[in-house]
Amino acid sequence: MTSATLSIRCFDARDTDTVIALWQDVFPEYRNPDKPQRDPRLSIANKLATQPELFFVAERAGRLVGTVMTGYDGHRGWIYSLAVDPTHRRLGIGTQLVEHAEAALTARGCPKVNLQVLSTRSDVQAFYEALGYRADEVISMGKRLGATAAVAG
Repeated sequence: MTSATLSIRCFDARDTDTVIALWQDVFPEYRNPDKPQRDPRLSIANKLATQPELFFVAERAGRLVGTVMTGYDGHRGWIYSLAVDPTHRRLGIGTQLVEHAEAALTARGCPKVNLQVLSTRSDVQAFYEALGYRADEVISMGKRLGATAAVAG
C-alpha cells in the first residue's frame, strides 16, 4: 500500500453510511438485528446528541478508514468504537486515533481514560497494552435500561 497522509476530523452526518459499513465489518455484533443495543444508527444518533465533537473519523487518500468515539463526564474519559478498516491495519491508524482521542480528553482536563475490551479479544488487549493501557483491578458491571432491558447481552 502506498504512503498516504492520514487526517483525523470530527464525524459528519454524511459519514453515517460509511461508518455503519465499517462497524458492521469490524464489529460482528453490529450485524445482529436482534440486539437493538447494537444498532449502529442508534449509536451514532446517541453520540451526536452527547458530545458530538468527541466522535472522530480517520481518512486516508480520501477514504474513511477508521473511527473512535470518546466521552468525558467530568470524572473519567472513555474510548469507544475504535475501528480500523481491515485493509488498512498495521499502518498506525488505530494508534493515531487513540492518541487523538487522548489529546481531546486531555484538553478537557480529563485525568484518566477508561475503555473496555472483550475478555476473548487478546489481540485487542495487546494493542492497548502496547499503548500503555493496563487492566484495572475492577469488575465491569452493566445493566440494560429502557427498551434494551429485555435484551440480554
